[in-house]
Formats: sequence, structure tokens, C-alpha cells
Amino acid sequence: MAEAAGGNEKAGKLVIRHIGLILSGKIEQPILDGDCIICDDGKITAIGYEKDLDTEGATTIVDAMWTTVSPGLIDSHVHPVVGDYTPRQQQLNWIDSTLNGGVTTMISAGEVHTPGRPRDIVGLKAHAITAQRFYQNFRPSGVKVHAGALVIEKGMEEQDFKDLADAGVKLLGEVGLGSVKEAGDAKKMVAWARKYGIQSTIHTGGPSIPGSGLIDKDVVLEADTDVVGHLNGGHTALPDDQIVCICERCSRGLEIVHNGNERAAILTVNTARELKKLDQVILGTDGPAGSGVQPLGILRMISLVASFTDLPAEVAFCLGTGNTARQRNLDCGIIDVGRSADFVIMDRAQHAPGKTILDSVKQGNLPGIGMTIIDGIVRTQRSRNTPPANALPEIVFGRYDRYEAK
Repeated sequence: MAEAAGGNEKAGKLVIRHIGLILSGKIEQPILDGDCIICDDGKITAIGYEKDLDTEGATTIVDAMWTTVSPGLIDSHVHPVVGDYTPRQQQLNWIDSTLNGGVTTMISAGEVHTPGRPRDIVGLKAHAITAQRFYQNFRPSGVKVHAGALVIEKGMEEQDFKDLADAGVKLLGEVGLGSVKEAGDAKKMVAWARKYGIQSTIHTGGPSIPGSGLIDKDVVLEADTDVVGHLNGGHTALPDDQIVCICERCSRGLEIVHNGNERAAILTVNTARELKKLDQVILGTDGPAGSGVQPLGILRMISLVASFTDLPAEVAFCLGTGNTARQRNLDCGIIDVGRSADFVIMDRAQHAPGKTILDSVKQGNLPGIGMTIIDGIVRTQRSRNTPPANALPEIVFGRYDRYEAK
């Protein structure tokens, strides 16, 4: 049985010392000075040099062994169903596997793979509320899964969105995966959702599952969702000129995903950079899907972007951390005082080219993950999925508790 955490454990005081490199997640300042991070009760309280910080009273001390600490990675586009199981690939523990790829937060783009997914308005509202509650009450391996992403259907009225918001639903799944595919209907419902604090995403490109259809630039731009979902296609991308047009005219999140067209992903990043909109680019996997489950999908996207564009590797990491946090209004994804103590500790993979972890990632290699931490609690140690790291962090004081699913 995979480890799981309900998210209610007391973190106490965590000290991460002997850090060789701190990646902030902030695109305007991707690297921070310091060799130590202090956290208390699941929040970051201090960042700097150990000699200047108060490390007394720590309940857990992690020796990073001069490796790299990054914010926990964020997958902006997943399709969960229930717990740590996906019927899409008949796979258990896919979320735990993704945690072993450094992802500590996931955002649902719709629970569309649920067998018998309801299409009537009463049923689809109940489904969204239920999915939101599933992952509010149960966090597989401690991962924060923001779920309950409603797939809109024709016939919905403004009151339906108010009802959903009052019940705790905060997300719309991909617009276009249901019966609403026309720009006018989508725009109206997206506006209703935004009025009640519900964030929206739109499917972009060719059809992906039965019932979906082509969503082109005109629909994307008129619908005005908060995130342009998989701008590089999921799986089939729009023509280049439409991708460039969306980048030029859209002020919202520009999402690229592992399950899309890789060449279109690079076009998106390069175009956004030329337009000085790189802060809008965020990363997802779009899994589980027909392509399977991608535990290392976000790391692979970071490596892809770093090695096929002029972006420094430390900036590429921001696309999968701080950029997503800001576009999605999350308190994780950035190493800063007051934010959630979610981290991935990693190092250059053994025998990988490159003198440093950033140099190695810039050459297209994946790092080796030695530890993940969520809310100030160690969730995994040496990753079972990444290549082995040159150096591994150690818990020198405190316990590493593994949580059994209940």
C-alpha cells in the first residue's frame, strides 16, 4: 500500500542545513543566497546562512549535503479520479510515483476519466463537489491535489456556479471536454465562474477524448479562461500561427504539457520570451492519459525547456514552480518567508555530463532526487524513479514517518 497523509500532522520545527544551491522559484530572482532554511509548523520562517539563523529547538534537521533545494514542483494539469488510482491506465499509486518525481502539488483539469461521468447538471455538480472533498480529506503520500474541476455542460446557469463555489469548488475543468464548445457559451460561463472565485482552464488544440472537439485560437481568446490549457496540444497542437497569436493576445496563463507537441512547446516558450511574457508560462503533464502516467513529466519538461531554448536552467525550474504558483494563486512553489514548506532536494545525477546540476539540466539531463518535503514533513527520501544522485540528503535528527493509507 502506498504511503498517504491526511495533511493534519504536526510538522514542528524543520532545519535544512548545508544547502549548496537554493532555487527560489521566482523568475525575477531564481537563485537565493544562503545555505540554510528554517521552517515552523509547515511554513518557511527564515532563509539565509546558518550562522545567522536561529536553529535551536529543531524537531527535524536535514543535512542537504551541499545539494540543491528547490520549491516542490507543481503539475498544473492532471486528471485524477479517486485516491491514488486511475482507471485510465488501471494504475495504482500514480500520485506517489509522481511525488518521487519531485511533484508536491497537483491541479486537476477535470476528473474526466471517471467511469460513467455524469453529464446532467445535478450529477456533474455532485461529481465536482465529491471529487473536491475526496482530495480535501485524503492526500495520497501527502501530495496536495486540488481537485473537483467541473466540466461545464450546456444548460448551466449562473446560480449553478454560485452553488458550486458555496460548496467549496474552486476549479473548472477543461472547457471543451463537455458539450460547451462555442465561444459565446464558454465566455459566459467562464465569467460566471470568475465572478464566484472559480478558476478556469480551456482545452486547446485537436480532440483528445471522445466527446471533445477542436478548440482553436478564436474560441480560446474569446472564452478568456484563466489558463490556456496545453497550448502545445493535448495531444494535437494548433498551427504555429495560432499559437503565436494566442501568446501575443492572451494575458492569462500559457500552459505547456508533457503529453503535447514538444516542438510546439518550444515555440510557445520562445514566443513568450520574445514578448516578455515568460512569467505566464506554466507546466503540466496532462496525465494520466492515453500516453500513460508520467512520474518524471515535470522534470522532463524543465529539462526540455532548458536544453532546447536559451533559458538558463534555474529559470526553467521557475516555470514548474513559482510561475504556476502565481498563476494558480497557491502559497507553495516559491521559497519565501511565510509560504508553505514544500521542497524537493536534488543533485546532479551520477555520471551525468555537466559540472553542476544546472549545467547538467541545461544539457538535457534529469537530476537525481534525494528527498521531498511537504508542509515541513519529509515525505520521501531517495527517489525510486529518478537516476541516482551524486549526493543524498540525510535526516540527522528527527524521524522520517511513513504514512499508511487508511
